[in-house]
Amino acid sequence: MYPTSKIFVLDTNVVLHDFKCIYNFQDNDLIIPIVVLEELDKMKKGNDQINYNAREFTRELDKLAGESMFNGGVSLGRKLGKLSIETGKPFSKELKQSFPEETPDHRILAITEYVAQMHPDRQVVLVTKDINLRMKAKSIGLPAQDYKSDKVQNIAEINKDSEIFACTPEMIARLYEKPEGIVASETGKGQLPKGNAYYIFRSGTSDALAYYDSANHRFLRVDKHRCFGIEPRNAEQTFCMDALLRQDVQLVAITGKAGTGKTLLALAAALSQNRIYAQIYLARPIVALANRDLGFLPGSAKDKIDPYMQPLFDNLSVIKQRLNQNGQEIRKIDEMQKNETLVLSALAYIRGRSLSDTFFIVDEAQNLTPHEVKTIITRAGEGTKIVFTGDIEQIDSPYLDAQSNGLSYLTDKMKEQSLFTHINLVKGERSRLAEIAGNIL
Repeated sequence: MYPTSKIFVLDTNVVLHDFKCIYNFQDNDLIIPIVVLEELDKMKKGNDQINYNAREFTRELDKLAGESMFNGGVSLGRKLGKLSIETGKPFSKELKQSFPEETPDHRILAITEYVAQMHPDRQVVLVTKDINLRMKAKSIGLPAQDYKSDKVQNIAEINKDSEIFACTPEMIARLYEKPEGIVASETGKGQLPKGNAYYIFRSGTSDALAYYDSANHRFLRVDKHRCFGIEPRNAEQTFCMDALLRQDVQLVAITGKAGTGKTLLALAAALSQNRIYAQIYLARPIVALANRDLGFLPGSAKDKIDPYMQPLFDNLSVIKQRLNQNGQEIRKIDEMQKNETLVLSALAYIRGRSLSDTFFIVDEAQNLTPHEVKTIITRAGEGTKIVFTGDIEQIDSPYLDAQSNGLSYLTDKMKEQSLFTHINLVKGERSRLAEIAGNIL
């Protein structure tokens, strides 16, 4: 029977995911394999978030530095365990037979195996976000797990359909008759959310769309708004457009599968508020395919990035096609692009910037880590609204999943805040073909 306290061996991808991770393991002891420091040294140069995390984690180690880190461990703080750095260890016979190549991953396995042999009285667990490395560890009898500190437990809450509130015909009539809305206590609805939420009020065959204003404890009627040629086609899109146009809601998360209109609605709503915001900034993270860096691609920096930005330009083209080609709105878009009050760019370019009076849309946010999402939000200055869009079931990063990505984390942690709301789009509106493919393929 093992004691309560465990020993966790951390992989490089864990500290690159969360450079503060060493403070999230309670009273358990931690071991950083020497190979992790080697990999961090190779990744410390660069402007991407992963390079920043490598540098910050190294700084954290420097604060704790001391000879004891290599001999018995250094305390991480009150009620926390100790942190040690373990130097390279020889491969056991079983390890050599299973994994003859001395790759960084296999060297980490060798160190984990050594630690387990040195501490037979304690449970030693490898923590890695690499699924394949977890399988390799388990194949030779070493316990392994994902980094769980920032995982969202109730993922069904994020993917759920709009909630239907069964009510009387009189309640629906009052929603339409009272612009100031209905006090929540008068609806007879039991448990209400602590944060903002959208509902479909239903009585028989009659429906009304409503927004629950958590700050004022009222239900307000939601009307359909047309913005720059784009009009909502279903209840969820109507909710989405309403949230995007609300001045008191400064942070919005929009989830949904491909073709549900997440980015298109956000961009159209932003354009319709061009007099309110000094700039509209639409950005997306770049996740290189096949784990190859952008440096492998030919051409200038712009040439490398343009293919990743094309979906953003496609959404802008859809909006332009819906407008009168000689109309004022088309001219406004062209003018905004020319004077850079409408910017479509790679997300990496916002590092170090403070965004004030900006309508900031972050597309494909499911490919961001929780720390990256936090970094983006903390750049928001006065008068800025931030919108995160993405499909949490379609993640390109090998070290993120539906529970650990930044979009899920944001939605879960902010759900009770009065300046935040989340909408899940459930019906594809790109085309009937796209809808069928998204559901059955």
